[in-house]
Amino acid sequence: MTRIDESSDGRRVTVSVRGLVKHYGETKALDGVDLDVREGTVMGVLGPNGAGKTTLVRILSTLITPDAGEAMVAGYDVVRQPRQLRRVIGLTGQYASVDEKLPGWENLYMIGRLLDLSRKDARARADELLERFSLTDAAKRPASTYSGGMRRRLDLAASMIGRPQVLFLDEPTTGLDPRTRNEVWDEVKAMVGEGVTVLLTTQYMEEAEQLASELTVVDRGKVVAAGRIEELKARVGGRTLRIRPVDPLQLGPLAAMLDELGITGLATTTVDRENNTLLVPILSDEQLTAVVGAVTARGITISSIVTELPSLDEVFLSLTGHRASAPQDITPADSDSDAREEVAV
Repeated sequence: MTRIDESSDGRRVTVSVRGLVKHYGETKALDGVDLDVREGTVMGVLGPNGAGKTTLVRILSTLITPDAGEAMVAGYDVVRQPRQLRRVIGLTGQYASVDEKLPGWENLYMIGRLLDLSRKDARARADELLERFSLTDAAKRPASTYSGGMRRRLDLAASMIGRPQVLFLDEPTTGLDPRTRNEVWDEVKAMVGEGVTVLLTTQYMEEAEQLASELTVVDRGKVVAAGRIEELKARVGGRTLRIRPVDPLQLGPLAAMLDELGITGLATTTVDRENNTLLVPILSDEQLTAVVGAVTARGITISSIVTELPSLDEVFLSLTGHRASAPQDITPADSDSDAREEVAV
């Protein structure tokens, strides 16, 4: 495997994957996946159900082994050095994995002891994380009495007990209400601020834009695109010029003028009455200059002009032909749920 120790911006590459392959029966859940995650950043792995996201996380966290390819995490080979690797990573899966019969505090204390923390350190770490995740008042209650959001926060706290260098988050906010989801996002941002490297799988465009500095888009086990969010948006092509005239009564005449001039080709302008703006689709800098020139020549006073890139949802649709949340026609062996079943067996 070719080692990549530093990225172009000087950050160390903490997770490096090359040619990762995993079969379930005749179906390839992963089909030659490559990716790099820089130290102290969030890599968002975006894709629909069955894309192979959970399979990737389970391989990188040593729960299953790949059929081909290699992966290094925090300097350890995921196949050859699993015991050493498990001491420096944390994992929060799609479903809370805490012991629901135990109180929240005992869950965290038990995990601390399993990670070889002293009794004193395990107690202190449990107290610290319960406070950090706003669970102190529920510390002595069985986890079975917790709400879904509380269990998710406890699960995330459990993944942080050992102060991991690398944290794997597999769709961590699935099923959470907006308030709890935002709380989880805040905690993830705080962890990254402390230097933790995060690999996040998600189907939610908003989540990817909130947390990830870079994206790897996967579909049917293959990487279909990778890069910074703005770079991926630019690849799709097309921008929207949002023009707000000082006088809202100018919206209609301005739209008619631009369509008549044919500056935007076959695309038509749209009047957004709710925001008192005109949306003008453009494909090039030349079109942008022509639109601004036409508006200026007409003598219309403009209060603002903003250029907007396509949404992340539009990017995914363009790259894969379907939206990230769209169900896929896959065989049972292709689903990530079967990866869980194989591990359980």
